[in-house]
Amino acid sequence: MRRSGLAMALLVAAAAPAAAQAPPGGPPAVGVIKVTKHPVTETNRFIGRIQATARVDIVARVTAYLDSYVFKEGDEVKKGQLLYKLEQPPFQAAVEADQGAVAQFQAQLANANVTLQRANTLINTPAGLQSNVDSAKATQGNVQGQLLTAQAQLKTAQINLGYTTITSPIDGKIGQTNVTAGNVVSPSSGTLTTVIGQDPMYIVFPVSVRSLLELRDRYVPLGGFDAIRLRIVLPDGRTYGQTGALNFVNNTVATNTDTVTLRGTIANPALPQKGVDTVVRELYDGEFVTVLLEGAQPVDLLAIPQAAVLTDQGGSYVYVVGDDKVVSRQNVQLGQTEPPQVAVVSGLKEGQTIVVDGLQRVRVGQPVNPGPPPPSATEAAQKAAQ
Repeated sequence: MRRSGLAMALLVAAAAPAAAQAPPGGPPAVGVIKVTKHPVTETNRFIGRIQATARVDIVARVTAYLDSYVFKEGDEVKKGQLLYKLEQPPFQAAVEADQGAVAQFQAQLANANVTLQRANTLINTPAGLQSNVDSAKATQGNVQGQLLTAQAQLKTAQINLGYTTITSPIDGKIGQTNVTAGNVVSPSSGTLTTVIGQDPMYIVFPVSVRSLLELRDRYVPLGGFDAIRLRIVLPDGRTYGQTGALNFVNNTVATNTDTVTLRGTIANPALPQKGVDTVVRELYDGEFVTVLLEGAQPVDLLAIPQAAVLTDQGGSYVYVVGDDKVVSRQNVQLGQTEPPQVAVVSGLKEGQTIVVDGLQRVRVGQPVNPGPPPPSATEAAQKAAQ
């Protein structure tokens, strides 16, 4: 895990100017500064991928010939916009046939109701028979059942007729069509085309368990992951202009990589254009990006010039000048590097004096003649403070 976006100042030691070089036989002259802490906006870098918040595969719901598709491949479409027209006459005929059946059973039910009413009226007369009443009730119930069945068949036919016009279920960008006019399509034909939501977008990225624990410990006192802002760097090196937010941390660790998947949401507005109908946006589904997690609140960190850091088999280290002007080696753990500075995670304390110029003249355990660094180093430190 790296830390970036650092804006640190380096305080030059307020010592009296040292001689340009030490007297013959005296301690070597070196440029030094005092290590200081400064509030900075901390950034952690990860590799992630853009992912659409909505993705719909368009499929046929009935079997029919495809009359036409009525969209431009690659355009953005609106929810409810017509995409495909299937052959309708067979389905319209089925609707009309079922409408006729419903009308027929409605007429039969009306006649059965009249017959039952007449039988009930005659039951108290010499001409009335209970068997006639029972028969009329049975006929009425049978016709009612047939009517309900016919109505259900009509509803199914109407639904199937509706399936002959295929519309987009979401706003998004439509891909290429996989079928053209004249072909038979069915539910088993597979995807006709795909619509991908465009705004907002997800950013999905894996974080090592160790990094996740470090993030949690650092930001819980500041409000948890709500205190983290999300930015991304595009493949061409540009920092994307929108800021996002984390909205999901997975509930399991990927055992093969020892990582946890995090997800954020970021806006993907249309780019301003003149005289062009096609909508263009910055982010694409599946695009690789660099994810920057920035603290919403500044964090105090130490910073030193890169020129002060040396490296050998033992790791990174600096030369520390003690109160007795004797030099000692101090191993350091470094964080983010942003030339000409580098963050120090551990190994140094605020107020310690380190050598930044003349390192080649330093010997561990030997005294030096400390003074301010040359103007070039001083100017770099002052610029970093601005």
